Amino acid sequence: MKEGQTLWTKDELLLAINLYNKLMFGQMSQTNKDIIELAHLIGRTPGSVAFKLVNFASLDPRLTQKGMVNASKLDREVWQEYMNNWGDVFFESEVLLAKTKHTTIEKLYDIDLDKYQQREGKEVQRLVKSRVNQEAFRAAVITNFNNQCCITGIGIIELLVASHIVPWSGDNFNRLNPNNGLALNALHDKAFDRHLITVTEGLKIKISSRFYNYKDVLSIKQNFLDYDGKSLIAPKKFYPDIEFLRMHNDLLEA
Repeated sequence: MKEGQTLWTKDELLLAINLYNKLMFGQMSQTNKDIIELAHLIGRTPGSVAFKLVNFASLDPRLTQKGMVNASKLDREVWQEYMNNWGDVFFESEVLLAKTKHTTIEKLYDIDLDKYQQREGKEVQRLVKSRVNQEAFRAAVITNFNNQCCITGIGIIELLVASHIVPWSGDNFNRLNPNNGLALNALHDKAFDRHLITVTEGLKIKISSRFYNYKDVLSIKQNFLDYDGKSLIAPKKFYPDIEFLRMHNDLLEA
């Protein structure tokens, strides 16, 4: 450590990894407004925050673009804790972010507590946590594919869905894991959810043979047949879990 530098605390690292999961890979620059804001909040320079995000990237074994491989022992501990417990640690980091901004998690996410007046305290907390986590999953998944549908390349955010590979109801532990998510436009999200389209272990698109019964329909050809066997647009940080893909492949409608 250079003279004058201070060690990063665990809270600072939680805030940094929280931001890492929200940014597209190419946005990890000291000129990024979100990095500048976090730097101001924790009393560090934008350059040091950007450097820390790149160090987090160096800990991802699937990334080909490695960071400076300068991660500390605490960096690695926070990375492992975060990546192995999305459901609790992300929410913890969001609560910490709200506190650092001198606000509440409800205000940070513009949640109207008045509509929960008839509910008990624990249920309100559960609903707030669920809302925050769902928005977090969406942000992590969609930015992972550079704000575009990973099948078609459509880049209109309002048309994109963070689609679960293993359904929300099917795996409580991986509900918020971005390795369990694909950024899809609404049409392909519906087809994926109904097992009319899937993604293979080699990140190839595979469609149900049912679509070939409608091969003369232009919209079917353009939206499905033309993509059969094509490569998925590659994720930038979080690769779809192979086991999750296998489970989805097994359910593809013949």
